[in-house]
Amino acid sequence: IHINDTHPTLAIPELMRILLDDCGYDWDKAWNIITNTFDYTNHTVMAEALETWDVDLMQRILPRIYAIIVEINNRYCAHLMEVTGGDSEKVTRMSIILDNRVKMANLCCAASSSVNGVSKLHSEIIKDSVFHDQYTVTPDAFKNVTNGIAYRRWLLASNQGLTNLLTECIGDGFKKDASKLADFKKFATDKSVLDKLAAVKLANKQAFAKYVYNTTGTKLNCNGIFDVQVKRLHEYKRQQLNAMNIIADYIYLLNNPDADFVPKTYIFASKAAPGYYMAKQIIKMIWCIGEELKKNPKLNEKLAVVFLEDYKVTLSEILMPASEISEQISLAGTEASGTGNMKLMLNGALTMGTYDGANVEIHEAVGDDNIFIFGMSTPEVNQLKAEGYDPEKIYNSHAVIKSVLEKMYKGINGATFEEVANSLRHADRYMCFADFDSYRGTQAKASETYKDKYLWNKMSLINIASAGIFSADRAVTDYARDIWKLI
Repeated sequence: IHINDTHPTLAIPELMRILLDDCGYDWDKAWNIITNTFDYTNHTVMAEALETWDVDLMQRILPRIYAIIVEINNRYCAHLMEVTGGDSEKVTRMSIILDNRVKMANLCCAASSSVNGVSKLHSEIIKDSVFHDQYTVTPDAFKNVTNGIAYRRWLLASNQGLTNLLTECIGDGFKKDASKLADFKKFATDKSVLDKLAAVKLANKQAFAKYVYNTTGTKLNCNGIFDVQVKRLHEYKRQQLNAMNIIADYIYLLNNPDADFVPKTYIFASKAAPGYYMAKQIIKMIWCIGEELKKNPKLNEKLAVVFLEDYKVTLSEILMPASEISEQISLAGTEASGTGNMKLMLNGALTMGTYDGANVEIHEAVGDDNIFIFGMSTPEVNQLKAEGYDPEKIYNSHAVIKSVLEKMYKGINGATFEEVANSLRHADRYMCFADFDSYRGTQAKASETYKDKYLWNKMSLINIASAGIFSADRAVTDYARDIWKLI
């Protein structure tokens, strides 16, 4: 039984209840079955994946389950006191019940034969921080399985033009074995293939632009870059950093309307949690930026923003093949893996990303020259936090950031965004200010690179050819071999 994040954790005490109450096993026999049955994958270090539940609530609603959790915890803590040499502070941190809360992640670690993260970096982070105590007690239980995607859906079913080009160049072996995509690398300097790849991308952009026009009435400039950030709307994913850069470009173009500027359309799509007020404010702000840009047709030819409604797989299947820049800009150390980054890479988009999650492995796969990496590393983030990060100080000394926030205060398309601006200025929990210059400079580098069509399409080709390792076939094989012991 594989537990994905902490949401199904109650399966552990429920199976224990069945073994004890229904099957009549004694405790030790039942617990031996439990610890040889469950495995746990942590998918994110965000709080929603490290659930804690109120003891009184659980006791009232699930009294027998709660009683079993108490007994699990008593025996677990007694065992920990033995193996840690009586380190009561460590045992307290590892306890399943603490401060009138049941800590589901600790229960998962106590009951599972393996614990894994979903990218190399993430699996190291959970060993170094989130589950460091557990790692020191049972180091062999901790493993990594980097996420994978259903690549046949995101290539064969979504991008017929690219599928046809790949088949023409390397045969159809890649349809069964994603590692065969690597054979496409030998065409990286073949200008005729690069021309065909460019034609495929343009056709996909035109198809997406037609969809956008038919559903929203907005016309897209297919001659510019399609820069895409599609994912859950959460402050750690930093859509607000993307928006800050767009506002900075808008202010620049207002002051320099004839400037040499590579046209760019920023495409957003996402969903926010129902009660997540700040996320909804960021969605509204990005939409308002797009509406305000439409009021200046000359400027809008150079800079456009589209926020698409009702983000889902069907929409993604049209969008992914049309994408040229893949925004993966989470604060280093916050994104476990990401899978949108893999889907976009497979379709030839170039990653604009921090050294976070599976971006690290994408970087390893494509090399320094075929990805746009910016921003702080996880150790640098931790060091800056330890030193005392002060966004207000940056705001007061940084003219561009100040002008961007002033625009939020004064109004965009008739709406003001004081709460977004104040959250950045006074807290900036995910350090947008600290990475702003690096991000803005890397965006400028990407725009400059785009002017060289053959270079851009070579980089795109290498991304496509390097995407095979992110197939779910490989990920499931890793689980079957290393965790489930099936092969």
